[in-house]
Amino acid sequence: MDPKIEKLRNAYDSIPIPDELEALVNQTLSQAMGASGRHGIGPRKHRAAKGFLVAAASLAAAFVLFVAGINLSPTFAEKAGRLPMVGQLVKVFLLREYTHQEDSYDASLQSPGIEGLENQDLEDFLNAKYLSENKALYETFMADMAALKEAGGGHLGVDSGYLVLTDTAEILSIGRYVVNTVGSSSTVFRYDTIDKVNEILITLPSLFKDDRYIDLISEEIKGQMVAQHQADPNRFFWVEGIEQSVDMPLFGRIARDQSFYISAEGELVISFDKYEVAPGYMGVLTFTIPTEVLKDVLVSRVYLK
Repeated sequence: MDPKIEKLRNAYDSIPIPDELEALVNQTLSQAMGASGRHGIGPRKHRAAKGFLVAAASLAAAFVLFVAGINLSPTFAEKAGRLPMVGQLVKVFLLREYTHQEDSYDASLQSPGIEGLENQDLEDFLNAKYLSENKALYETFMADMAALKEAGGGHLGVDSGYLVLTDTAEILSIGRYVVNTVGSSSTVFRYDTIDKVNEILITLPSLFKDDRYIDLISEEIKGQMVAQHQADPNRFFWVEGIEQSVDMPLFGRIARDQSFYISAEGELVISFDKYEVAPGYMGVLTFTIPTEVLKDVLVSRVYLK
């Protein structure tokens, strides 16, 4: 392994979770989990999300330094298309793994690492973020396990890992998942999509001229939900146009920074966590958005073909 990656990993073994972030984490939890709770996610997801959000909050200041506020001009897009394809040199590997198996307690947490980016700041930032996320999850798991033992025992499980969803000369999309199990399970997916040519992170808003994309994508997804249900009644969603048997908040609009990735075919894929827009048995859901639906609001066709 590259010595700088080994050094980074060792350094993170001793990093504590900053106490001063507690207020920010609690505020974020109350906002994010307030909506999730209405979809049937129990207290366990609140505890698991805390670990994830502590890591996210601790890196928030650094994140703004690297996220691309691209808003590409046609001139930039043209130049980007002529840049040499250095992206194929970028690699994703297992950077760190936390495991714990004991009776009814099971944790398996795998952190991805990235190497090969010439943008060393971006590479170090992503690797640090992935390490910090799983360190926080592991510490939360160990604390919850100790509390359960003290209360008489129980079952507790957490599993995290990663998938390389897209790896072309231009685009790298990495998905990171967290599955928490206490009786039932909850699943959260997060994605990073990297422009390997210009070596920047791509955000959802940066792909579009303005916020019109929110309604365009939302309406497309609603139509796909209804069509899927009509083709197979077992594919059920909380959305207008499908008769509901229980009173659940219906899906209205995606978030401005909704989870997404870009496919190898150059299409936008929008993702929803388990319980976010459908019953738990539907799992994590993704919807591919035809680029033609978005053509009038795209900054350029550099990423979405």
